[in-house]
Amino acid sequence: MTQLYEAMVLLSNQTVREDWRKAKGLVGDLLTKHNGTVKSLRRFDERRLAYPIQGNLRATYYLAYFEADGQAIPGLRRDFELTEQVLRNLILAVDAIPEGELAKAAEEEGADYTVPEPPADDEPEEEEVVAESDDEDSDGDDEDGDGDDSDDDDSDSSARPKKTEDATA
Repeated sequence: MTQLYEAMVLLSNQTVREDWRKAKGLVGDLLTKHNGTVKSLRRFDERRLAYPIQGNLRATYYLAYFEADGQAIPGLRRDFELTEQVLRNLILAVDAIPEGELAKAAEEEGADYTVPEPPADDEPEEEEVVAESDDEDSDGDDEDGDGDDSDDDDSDSSARPKKTEDATA
C-alpha cells in the first residue's frame, strides 16, 4: 500500500552551487529509484547550519512530497545516507500535501525562475568565538564534570574495590 511522504534533504552547497537543477535531480532520482512517485520537489532554502557538518557551514534544503510503498523507505534512507552530497535527511509520513506547496514547486519549474544569489559562507561571529574560549572545559576531556581530566568512572564498582572504614576498629 502506498503512503504519502514528506522528505527534507540537506545537500552540500558545493553540489548545489555547481548546478542546482542537477542537485534537485539527484534527490528526484533517488526517490524514483525506490519506486516513489514524486508529487512535488523544490529547493526549499539555503541556510547557515547550527554546527559544521562535514566542513560545511551552510547547506541547501530540498523539500519533496512523494508516494511510495512503506517497504521502500528503509532502502531510500540508506541510499540518502550513502550519497556523499546528502548531509542529512528526514522522511515523514504525512496525510496531505500542504496548501500552496504544489504551486511553489511549479513556479520553480518555470523557465523564468532564478535561484537567489547564495551568500558567502558565514564566518563565526565574534560572540561565538568569545563564548567558545570562555568554556571551562574547552578540551572536552573532563567528561564526568568533577574538575579534573581523569576518566574516573565510579559507576563500575566491580573494577576496583571501595575502601570502607570499620567503625568498630
